[in-house]
Amino acid sequence: MPSRLSRAKDSVSDFFLMLYRVYAFVLRFFKEVLMPPYDLKEIVRQCYETGVRSFTLITLTGFIVGVIFTKQSRPSLTGFGATSWLPSLVSIAIMKALAPLVTALIAAGKVGSSIGAELGSMRVTEQIDAMEVSGTKPFKFLVCTRVIATTITIPLLSTYVAFIALLGGYLNVSANEGTTYTTFMEQAFDPLTFVDFWASLSKAIVFGFTIGIVGCYQGFNADKGTEGVGKAANGAVVTAMFLVFIEEVLIVQIAGWFR
Repeated sequence: MPSRLSRAKDSVSDFFLMLYRVYAFVLRFFKEVLMPPYDLKEIVRQCYETGVRSFTLITLTGFIVGVIFTKQSRPSLTGFGATSWLPSLVSIAIMKALAPLVTALIAAGKVGSSIGAELGSMRVTEQIDAMEVSGTKPFKFLVCTRVIATTITIPLLSTYVAFIALLGGYLNVSANEGTTYTTFMEQAFDPLTFVDFWASLSKAIVFGFTIGIVGCYQGFNADKGTEGVGKAANGAVVTAMFLVFIEEVLIVQIAGWFR
């Protein structure tokens, strides 16, 4: 019993210590990001690494999501004789939830793991320590630029995924019902409101920040040894995905108050 109680106390202490470290890390980011100088060249490079290099995967995923969701929704609406509502149903699902969520999950797996592994390897090989000794600000150069890049690019990718998914939905609807592109788009955007677009954009911004800050935290605080790199990459993906789902629920609830 004493040993179990001691282990429980240690677990609770480690949990709250981790929360404090995360809080200090996020607070340090906001302090550093607001102070000059600003490395715009590195931010642009990270935007390229985050956005352009994910472009092909995001495009394919978004198109498949649109086609599959439309195909799976048709039988249910056909049973009620409401096939004409299919464009509206597809647009509501994609714009409100699927586009930012799918983009965030893909980015968490690709970008988050890449950031965690890259910074983790730099921590393990003591490159970050060498930058601190030489007078360079590794936190501002390595962390701030990557978090800013993900916060910028994820909303852009999410918007792109939404339109690609709608394109996939249109092709499926057009092939089965013969609906024109103009009619499909009119029916797709008719039920959407400003709150829907704002909530979707807010989700993407929050998701992008979460993916960047989690990946940087895991990599920047990686344990020594090659095993720490793998743990940093894995922790970045798992933690970012978990937080994305939590944030999805919270933002949906908040957006519901304004409808």
